[in-house]
Amino acid sequence: MNDGTLNITTPWVDDLLAVRDTRDEAAFIRVFQHFGPRVKAFLMRTGMDAALAEECAQEVLVTVWNKAHLYDATRASPSTWIFTIARNKKIDVLRKQRRPEPEDLPWGPEAEPDQADLIGLQQESEQLGRALRDLPQKQRELIEQAYFGDLSHSEIAERTGLPLGTIKSRIRLALERLRHQMK
Repeated sequence: MNDGTLNITTPWVDDLLAVRDTRDEAAFIRVFQHFGPRVKAFLMRTGMDAALAEECAQEVLVTVWNKAHLYDATRASPSTWIFTIARNKKIDVLRKQRRPEPEDLPWGPEAEPDQADLIGLQQESEQLGRALRDLPQKQRELIEQAYFGDLSHSEIAERTGLPLGTIKSRIRLALERLRHQMK
């Protein structure tokens, strides 16, 4: 009989549910020992060096422990859920690598901005503030979380419980409205 839910019968479901429901440390150790090397290998296959892959794999499994309450066996198998976390962590690591390190940033006094530039910047800031206030509340909240809260779309989805596609659509629509308002 199929009631529309996934029928997942792996030992990892029971262990992950034990971690989720009772914070079972023995179950987590089994999950860690099984998935840790596999996540590291996955990350290395995507081009990460061994040391960074090891560190990232540990962060993934810490995330599994901390976010076990979000695991839903009817929506994904343990491996799908864990490797999705790994993929997202890998993306986060790549983003951080592209950002300049503080020692790469120029130091010393910056040139004083021109008065006309300051006035223009202030006017643009005011215009942006008005445009943000004019957005529908749901779009404005997502823009604030993404750009002022520096959260990824996945993190916003986790916090709000909204599907990732909804998050992306609302942010895209909000950005289009903001671009139109700023012209």
